[in-house]
Amino acid sequence: MEPLRPKTPENFFRATRYIGCATKPRACPDDEGGEVVFAGRSNTGKSSAINAICGHRGLARTSKTPGRTRAIHFFEVAPGRRIVDLPGYGYARVAAGVRQDWAVWITRYFETRLSLRGAVVVMDARRPLTTQDEQAVDYLRNLPLHVLLTKSDKLKRAEADAALREVRRALSGGAVSVQTFSTLKKQGLDEARTKLAGWLNTA
Repeated sequence: MEPLRPKTPENFFRATRYIGCATKPRACPDDEGGEVVFAGRSNTGKSSAINAICGHRGLARTSKTPGRTRAIHFFEVAPGRRIVDLPGYGYARVAAGVRQDWAVWITRYFETRLSLRGAVVVMDARRPLTTQDEQAVDYLRNLPLHVLLTKSDKLKRAEADAALREVRRALSGGAVSVQTFSTLKKQGLDEARTKLAGWLNTA
């Protein structure tokens, strides 16, 4: 697939649209082009981050009830380029059997999906590097990784900078980059967009 014509980071995502969801591997879009997946604990602002990056408030559904996303959701940035929203992890109220089903088929997705170009792990800047976050990073290290420390606006500047240094130090080594991010304050949007556009343009 030919690279897309250069665009500004904001305009690259302007035409993003929702193209469907899957609860089984065979329901996924054709495995061609490039995909970037978003993973994160429930209630860290993952869907809100996707909406902010793409510039569409209602693109990825947000919920006041964590753990509601129970399928993989696909968003087409451009022909053959997709953002993928995974179910949130680590939410205790989701039944154990449901969590196990998610784990089995999402594992299969990662093991078989050839169009994967990178992964974004979303962490709450106030409580980063939970056990589940560390497990997600370890699992995804075979892909280029970018960490979004969301809700950084809820911290003082010095606290946000300290959280950024802590996570960078803990995840040093390998293809892992880290940034602070705030949907509310529109902070970090261009940095995140540039990273994702670079991955998708390698498709």
